[in-house]
Amino acid sequence: MWDLRQYGNNTLAIDDSGKSISYSMFEEECNLLAKIIGRRCVVFILCENSIGSIIGYVGCVNNKIVPVLLNANLEKTLLNSLIDTYRPEYIWLPKSKEDDFITYDEVYFSWGYSLIRTTVSEDYSINSDLCLLLTTSGSTGSPKFVRQSYDNVLSNAKAIVSYLNIDQSERPITTLPMNYTYGLSIINSHILTGATLLITDKGLMQKEFWKFFSEQGATSFGGVPYTYEMLKRLKFFNMDLPSLRYMTQAGGKITPELHKLFAEYAAVTGKKFIVMYGQCEATARMGYLPAEMSIKKCGSMGIAIPGGTFKVVNTDGQIIEEPYVTGELVYEGDNVTLGYAECIADLAKGDERNKILHTGDMAQFDEDGYYYIVGRKKRFLKIYGNRVNLDEIDRLIKGHFEDVEVACSGIDDHLYIFITKEEFANNVKNYVVSTTKLNQAAFKVIVIDEIPKNDSGKVLYKELNKFFT
Repeated sequence: MWDLRQYGNNTLAIDDSGKSISYSMFEEECNLLAKIIGRRCVVFILCENSIGSIIGYVGCVNNKIVPVLLNANLEKTLLNSLIDTYRPEYIWLPKSKEDDFITYDEVYFSWGYSLIRTTVSEDYSINSDLCLLLTTSGSTGSPKFVRQSYDNVLSNAKAIVSYLNIDQSERPITTLPMNYTYGLSIINSHILTGATLLITDKGLMQKEFWKFFSEQGATSFGGVPYTYEMLKRLKFFNMDLPSLRYMTQAGGKITPELHKLFAEYAAVTGKKFIVMYGQCEATARMGYLPAEMSIKKCGSMGIAIPGGTFKVVNTDGQIIEEPYVTGELVYEGDNVTLGYAECIADLAKGDERNKILHTGDMAQFDEDGYYYIVGRKKRFLKIYGNRVNLDEIDRLIKGHFEDVEVACSGIDDHLYIFITKEEFANNVKNYVVSTTKLNQAAFKVIVIDEIPKNDSGKVLYKELNKFFT
């Protein structure tokens, strides 16, 4: 996958404690870890933005071991359920989390991470193309993962390198979790070119983040719409950031007003603001808006990445040829993933999509061929960049509160939980916040007399919209 040796003594990563690692040393660490694991199998990686976490990921992928990337702070009962479902032979986790697994044996330790061996002894089939598994549903602990192939990851990384013109001089700073497809794509594309990753778990609201940014000369960062909302509040436009070359945005549709503000800032300061579009089901990126078009095409997510194509289809599946007509966005490219996994038997499956992805997003294109997302076909929201399945949230609440009738709806960054019993309101919200580990500001519980349903008992979600639109 990655030819680390060619970059020798180049620095691959620097963290905010001052530790650094070269490409050659990184390769040694990756190979040692893989040698201890010993064979192609499933390994859970509990991810932090740290050098140790990235060693686990690259070490597995480069040695044909299949990592499952999970948030290190995933709630314990949800994690145990995933372990029961996917039966990993090993878990690569922060040393600080090791006490949660006292029944397992540590077999290796390096860079703040421990490799523990589970009690799994069964054999299971893994398709030869399968590279890794990434969750589709944020922090809900859903057993549904996207199966990404080696070709998916490499082709998407190469495309990103091409349209962002990434080279060895780049120094991106981490602003997104690596178990999130957008955050991982930044790691993949920059390691491919021999660049230096600036690794931190600090957030934009912390002075330590900006101190690290300035001291290490960060050249770029990525953010979801909420990131840019926070930057505006932080008076980002008044900051002196001479090393910054470009900013990227994905993880949901940014408002045209915010898009315009950052595009104009970039134009005035000689930097670049690049809006992108993607899904985990397409490895990461499918579309991008070239920086030079950021103001002229404000509100657009752009054009297809190199090697990919877009089309818009109507409800009959016919291609829409006229601009400004809404239909479902369909993407075709080598980065379209193999399909989903919901249990260990699914790891044996091959390619189920044949490089074509029906995105579930409703879109239009203009007379110049630039695309605009206008809505969603499925029940997903983006909560501060995390893709959240509303049906999964319903399921979690119903599973924990047997006497609560619930239905979830909302808009990006605002998830509304409808229940019929006021006495459960605080407990329901606290449970969802603690389980998903997402900002409590994104959730609001609304008590109504009854959940609207049709004659067959299905929830009429459109009827809930009147409570928040």
